[in-house]
Amino acid sequence: MGKKLSEMSLEELWQLFPIFLTEYQTSWKEWYSEEEIFLKKVISGARISHIGSTAIGSIWAKPIIDILVEVPKESKLSNYKDLVVNSGYICMAQNANSISFNKGYTENGFAKKVFHLHLRYIGDNNELYFRDYLIEHPDVASEYEKMKLKLWKEYEHNRDGYTNAKSEFIQKYTEKARFLYRNRY
Repeated sequence: MGKKLSEMSLEELWQLFPIFLTEYQTSWKEWYSEEEIFLKKVISGARISHIGSTAIGSIWAKPIIDILVEVPKESKLSNYKDLVVNSGYICMAQNANSISFNKGYTENGFAKKVFHLHLRYIGDNNELYFRDYLIEHPDVASEYEKMKLKLWKEYEHNRDGYTNAKSEFIQKYTEKARFLYRNRY
């Protein structure tokens, strides 16, 4: 029997769960919808949104469904942690303003359906603005896709490097979207 995920080093996890991209799949929208229905039963009163490249509908992406769950500011994020963990997610990181969870990671690699859940307070939602900007500006979405395809092999086993290499682009267009869309959310 191999190691449990909790016993693996970051390097071992990156080897087991490499970065890989695939063409847009219509099933991603269905996976999100199913998970949204499930999460609404688990976390009442939250705004649940499909974020990340799988929400764009036209670009290559990691086949991982990113979900943003926004809860009221007067509540404590820690009050939701057990609910999410007891529903099948693994808590990956936590601070005062956010908790990140994964679902679909196994000791043998990725499951068929993989989810990243980002639990935050209402208004901490830059990803919604970035998503909308890419949907409404296909030329920018295409530019983002080309950058991701270029970075894929360079950072195949380094998730932090891959994320950091995209951050300037994401920040630039998130700022444009926040200006353009004002207080959309």
